[in-house]
Amino acid sequence: MSTETIATDNDALVLSEEEIFAAHEGGKLSISSTVPLNNKRDLSIAYTPGVAQVSRAIHANPELARTHTWAERLVVVVSDGTAVLGLGNIGPSASLPVMEGKSALFKSFGDLDSIPLVLNTTDVDEIIETLVRLRPSFGAVNLEDISAPRCFELEERLIEALDCPVMHDDQHGTAVVVLAALTNAAKVTKRELAGLKVVVSGAGAAGIAIAEIMLAVGIKDVILLDSKGVVNAERADLVADPHSVKARMAQRTNPRGVSGGPGEGLTGADVFVGVSSSKVDEAHLKLMNDQSIVFALSNPDPEVLPEVAQKYAAVVATGRSDFPNQINNVLAFPGIFRGALDAGARRITQAMKIAAANAIAELAAEELSADYIVPSPLDARVAPAVTAAVAAAASATDA
Repeated sequence: MSTETIATDNDALVLSEEEIFAAHEGGKLSISSTVPLNNKRDLSIAYTPGVAQVSRAIHANPELARTHTWAERLVVVVSDGTAVLGLGNIGPSASLPVMEGKSALFKSFGDLDSIPLVLNTTDVDEIIETLVRLRPSFGAVNLEDISAPRCFELEERLIEALDCPVMHDDQHGTAVVVLAALTNAAKVTKRELAGLKVVVSGAGAAGIAIAEIMLAVGIKDVILLDSKGVVNAERADLVADPHSVKARMAQRTNPRGVSGGPGEGLTGADVFVGVSSSKVDEAHLKLMNDQSIVFALSNPDPEVLPEVAQKYAAVVATGRSDFPNQINNVLAFPGIFRGALDAGARRITQAMKIAAANAIAELAAEELSADYIVPSPLDARVAPAVTAAVAAAASATDA
């Protein structure tokens, strides 16, 4: 029997392989009835003949499906298994334990029913066709662990094809929590958010969404880094492919026209956000401005360990629970979906995401410090606050 020691905020947990597999045996989800089924009367109401009256009513008035089925409160967690955690393209079956876990989080943190739906195709058209055909069965779509750049096209087209909330959490859940953390980190370092010079390492799903939400809140100096260096509008590969997501982002970022590698990108920067597997050189951190902010979010191995980053940075965050300031998507996605569904929103807009980020940031405001810029993922206040903020933003958009 093998064991693995995992450090948490307060103590060390020793997890054995035996208990991990035992917890997953049979899956982590089940369906339970919300009505009694103890006698003939119960059966007659819940199923035949009583159920026929409800079906007839929905046939006559399809809007009744919103209140008399679970569909409009059901989130499907959809993946093709191509970008699962740090495991890569492991396929739909191997991704299912992760999607079950995501569904469990929806229930525990957002009180939303959710089911995983893993698809044995990586074809964007086929995924869209599948979800369009299944639309009567669910109320929202959480895209999960789908590789870039297909994830961008898939989300964009699904938003247009479906009349319900659709969000790729790897993109926008991450971006929302990063914005919340950055809002408070700016306060800790006595900076204005809009004046920050930000470098985002990783131009995939999360990196692009982070850059987008930063531009949306008025941060003008955003630089993206990928495996070839600074994303610059003059870079040959981007000039050759002007319609790619990176090329389009190059037109909207890097206003100073920086070129080169990480060293050039980080010179004079206030903020580093890492969402790639690339390491950041300690020498490059020295090139950043005083009182810098470093978010090294790759899991399980951050781009730079906190003890190294803290030599140069005033505020450091990671994606791990064993260091302060964990940037965790569970702070965002349950409340975002719950708020959108509560408001009857067809789409999850940028304004709703920014509202979610502000709600998360405000929960940490009273005890704000360099080691506490976002609340704990287990803070029971988070999902209700995000839900209310997102619902209000949705209602304001519709007004």
